[in-house]
Amino acid sequence: LKIKERNSLLIMGKVLITGAGGFIGSHLAERCVESGFSVKAFVHYNSRNSWGWLDDSPLRNDMEIITGDIRDYDSVSRAINGCSAVFHLAALIGIPYSYVSPMAYIKTNIEGTYNVLETSRVGNVENILITSTSETYGSAQYVPMNESHPSVGQSPYSASKIGADQLAVSYYRSFQLPVKIVRPFNTYGPRQSARAIIPTIVAQIASGAKEIRLGNLSPTRDLTFVKDTVEGFIEIFKSKSLYGEATNIGMKDEISVGDLVKKIADIMNANVSIVSERQRVRPGESEVERLCCDNSKIMKHTGWKPAYTLDSGLAESVIWIKENISNFKPGIYNV
Repeated sequence: LKIKERNSLLIMGKVLITGAGGFIGSHLAERCVESGFSVKAFVHYNSRNSWGWLDDSPLRNDMEIITGDIRDYDSVSRAINGCSAVFHLAALIGIPYSYVSPMAYIKTNIEGTYNVLETSRVGNVENILITSTSETYGSAQYVPMNESHPSVGQSPYSASKIGADQLAVSYYRSFQLPVKIVRPFNTYGPRQSARAIIPTIVAQIASGAKEIRLGNLSPTRDLTFVKDTVEGFIEIFKSKSLYGEATNIGMKDEISVGDLVKKIADIMNANVSIVSERQRVRPGESEVERLCCDNSKIMKHTGWKPAYTLDSGLAESVIWIKENISNFKPGIYNV
């Protein structure tokens, strides 16, 4: 069948979610179960048999959880067997570590995406969502940033995601593989890595620090609460269009890192100052100075509408981080 003839509104076959033990992936896996999907959750193999955030999920018994490595074609092929759709989220996402080991990002983000695309092609999968990132745009050349904004690889991480995106487009154009590219701007919320900016700020304040140690304070980011991001994934999945192209998920709003610290400090009733540490600062030409999402495409083609404001999302995030502060090491900078 031609892609436009497929009915992708809601495939009730089994859905594979790669990276399901991670931050966004675990929230998506749970939301898919709640929405009536039969979920196969693919998590990274480890000797502890840990399923990441799904270990403590109240819905873990309502999904099939399998372990493997996204870099291994055979384990991806085994995982995708019997599935009619794929949400591909497995990736290396930490920008600072991409300066340390660029090849790790090539192997995970590009080769891993190849494994998903090729096994989907062989298995005649009917709906494939590839997760991109707003980092593929680099610093804003205009705002708000729509899907036609040029791609600029300002870090090895962003370059690897640009490569993965273009590989996905090539599979759509070459093989009519029903691929959609989901491009979230900065997502935050419960379960986010301690390395990310909001958990870094909250954890330092919660631990009693009066000086918050950060990198650059001037860059702006467009922040979306994780539950809204997940709803965006599902709405794009349900869409009968959007094949072979990227769709942004974001709030069409931006805030600087410095102003974000002030907002969080107000929420936490804290009086803090900010210290910029060299080790936390990106190389000059690599820093993405401004991100602001044009979300008109997803609003036009789907029923997506964010349910959280920045204030309400931050309030929920602060509560979760404070309740789980033992999982953080606020005094250590982790690339």
